Amino acid sequence: MSFSGNIKEELERVNVSSRHCRLAEMAAIYDFCGKRTEEKDGKMVISSENELAVRKYFTLLCKTFNMYKDYGETGSYDKRGAHYTLVIGDADESERIRSAIAVTSETMRSCCRRAYIRGAFLAAGSVSDPEKSYHMEIVCQDEERARFLAGLLGSFDIDAKITTRKKYHILYVKDGSQIVETLNVMGAHVALMDFENTRILKEMRNSVNRKVNCETANIDKTVTAAQRQIDDIKQLMESDRYRNLSPELRKMAELRISYPEATLKELGQLSDPVLGKSGVNHRLRKLSQMAQSDKEENYDKKGNHHPS
Repeated sequence: MSFSGNIKEELERVNVSSRHCRLAEMAAIYDFCGKRTEEKDGKMVISSENELAVRKYFTLLCKTFNMYKDYGETGSYDKRGAHYTLVIGDADESERIRSAIAVTSETMRSCCRRAYIRGAFLAAGSVSDPEKSYHMEIVCQDEERARFLAGLLGSFDIDAKITTRKKYHILYVKDGSQIVETLNVMGAHVALMDFENTRILKEMRNSVNRKVNCETANIDKTVTAAQRQIDDIKQLMESDRYRNLSPELRKMAELRISYPEATLKELGQLSDPVLGKSGVNHRLRKLSQMAQSDKEENYDKKGNHHPS
C-alpha cells in the first residue's frame, strides 16, 4: 500500500468521543466528497473512489445521529476505478445532518479544527513517499474551501499554499517539518514516526554524500596541484637552474618527487625542520615560478615571441 494509503487507514481508525469533533470531521468529508449536484429531493449523497472516507462518514453518522443506513459500491465505474456511495434518502434527516455539520472557523475549537483537517485529508488528501520527495496536498473543489482549510492549518502555524490544477484548487505543503506537524495535527502518529524515520535517514545519507563529494573534490584538487608541481620540478631538473637551487628548495623538490600523493601538511611533517602548510606552499610555489621563468627563457631563445 502507498504511504498515503497507510495514513488514511490510520486516520479512519481515529475515534473521538466528542460530538462536536465528530460533526467537524463529517463536515469536512461532506465538503470534499458531497455530491450536491446529485442531491435531488433533499437527499444527501457522499460519493468517492476512496472507500475509507465513505466508510468513516458512515461510522460517524451512526455514532453521532444513531442512524444505520446501507452503503456500498454503486456498480458504476469510471476510468479512475470504483466509486463508493452513501445516500441519506430521507429529506428531513438529510436537512438535520446538514444543519448540524455547518461549521465556521470562528465557532470551531482547536480539537474540531484538527478533526476537520483529518476529514479533509481522508477525503481528498495525499502525501508523497518521503523517500522520494516531501509533498502533501489536498484537492479542493473550489477556492473558498481551499482558503478555509488553509486558515485552519494556519492556526497550527502550518503555512499551506494554494495553486490550481485544471478545475481544482490544490492546497499543498512541501516543507518536511510542516508535513510532520500536519500529521500530528490530524492524529496520524504512526505515519508521523515513519515519515520522521525516513526523513532522518534521508538527511543523514545526503549529509554523508555531501561530505564525500567535498572530500573527493578536495582530493582531486590536491592531486591536480601535486602533479603540476611535479611537472614543474622535473622541468627544473633538466636545467642549470636546478643545480643552483638553495638546499631548502632542493630538499622540498626531492620530497615532492618522492611523495607525489602527500598533502602539504604531510610534506611539512617530512621536512627537517618541520614546516607548516604555508611554508611548504611557499617553497613549492617558488619552484613553480622558477620553472615558468625557465620555460619562458627557453621560448625566447628559440626566437619566438610571447603571445600578447
